[in-house]
Amino acid sequence: MSKSLPSRADNYSEWYNELVKRADLAENSAVRGCMIIKPYGYSIWEKMQRALDDMFKETGHTNAYFPLFIPKSFLSKEASHVEGFAKECAVVTHYRLKNDPNGGGVIVDPDAKLEEELIVRPTSETVIWSSYKNWIQSYRDLPLLINQWANVVRWEMRTRLFLRTAEFLWQEGHTAHATKQEAIEETEQMLEVYAEFAETFMAMPVLKGIKTANERFAGADETYCIEAMMQDGKALQAGTSHFLGQNFAKAFDVKFVNKENQLDYVWGTSWGVSTRLMGALIMAHSDDQGLVLPPKLAPIQVVIVPIYKGEEQLENIKVRINPLVKALKSRGVSVKFDFAENQSPGFKFAEYELKGVPVRLAIGNRDMENGTIELARRDTREKTSMPFEGIEDVIVDTLEDIQKSIYQKALDFRAANTFEVNSWDEFTAKIEEGGFLSAHWDGSSETEEKIKELTKATIRCIPLDAKEEAGKCILTGAPSSRRVIFARAY
Repeated sequence: MSKSLPSRADNYSEWYNELVKRADLAENSAVRGCMIIKPYGYSIWEKMQRALDDMFKETGHTNAYFPLFIPKSFLSKEASHVEGFAKECAVVTHYRLKNDPNGGGVIVDPDAKLEEELIVRPTSETVIWSSYKNWIQSYRDLPLLINQWANVVRWEMRTRLFLRTAEFLWQEGHTAHATKQEAIEETEQMLEVYAEFAETFMAMPVLKGIKTANERFAGADETYCIEAMMQDGKALQAGTSHFLGQNFAKAFDVKFVNKENQLDYVWGTSWGVSTRLMGALIMAHSDDQGLVLPPKLAPIQVVIVPIYKGEEQLENIKVRINPLVKALKSRGVSVKFDFAENQSPGFKFAEYELKGVPVRLAIGNRDMENGTIELARRDTREKTSMPFEGIEDVIVDTLEDIQKSIYQKALDFRAANTFEVNSWDEFTAKIEEGGFLSAHWDGSSETEEKIKELTKATIRCIPLDAKEEAGKCILTGAPSSRRVIFARAY
């Protein structure tokens, strides 16, 4: 057996990095800052994709695909957008290699320089809006509701598996509308979709809010977000939905004839979540023994480990277990019956615990005689011997209970680590402990930047449900009408 994981209490960062690798989710690649998502990790991402894709289609969206390469001139058209991404762009300048005449392998062919450099997609607003110009002429062409599943490249200098990598996987929705109100409603609707996914599938409670001007997406009029709390008290932005106004329509001259027969610019939105959600899933729920996965996203929801001596005992167990496996699969439960002989039951128990399998069943010769089976829950690590008769219903009910319990545990943790603070001294003391701080802010970008500089805390969001409340900014004492959420973040 491999040595145990570092504890979260001792070194949260090392615990996370080790867990990602040991649970076989991902590893660093030969290209600095890029990752290889391994089959088990990709299986979780596929379940996320499937659930989100269904939700997008239920809300009227369809999938398309746009090029990986974006002409440099496209990024020059929307000034704030290019400024927001310029430092992270990877640029293609040549299109051919040739053998080094000095015998040094291959070199870039200097004669193969591109007339216009190409940007490796950091996000697709520009290339998509250049296409929308050709697709939209009339109000009858609207709304245009498109999503794409793709990879993007942002040349990050400090990287971490899933949380921040130079290349990552995501989806990005890009929609065009006839009216401002319709575009705002789309932006808000997709925020609700993300929040529902995070809470229902990931079992991860989120705060819904609006970003400040400092934190807003480059090129957007408004950015809505969902923010989650990790077990070290830090915030993680789990999804964003942007109201783009007419900014990209004007940059790419996307006009349409409206119902009044007048020419107008269309209104846009964009929204996305990425493989960063994998990092959120790990950090929101897992423990010092390994992953804790919500059943709805677990690649294996139930594992059955037989304990036997000799082929005859195994065959007897198979006779009892195979119908159960079939029955569970017919109810949509993913099951693995692991009777491989090359590893001991103890090794298998530890391995499936590390990989976060929600329910583990163990059955041996004595269980066969007594008509029982042992059920272990991954979330609480409780083990119970129970009658084999009726175990199918017990398993289905247990999976539902684990999903709810994991969510409730995360919700309770967030509640216990969210604090109202009313003075600068209180703020600076509390931010060291971690958690969400609900505090007054005077609304200025300068104050926001100063607080970040002094404490490394940022305004995560202005909560959508924030109540009107007269108060004073914690730093400047200037008047404030409502509280915002501060935290240190990933």
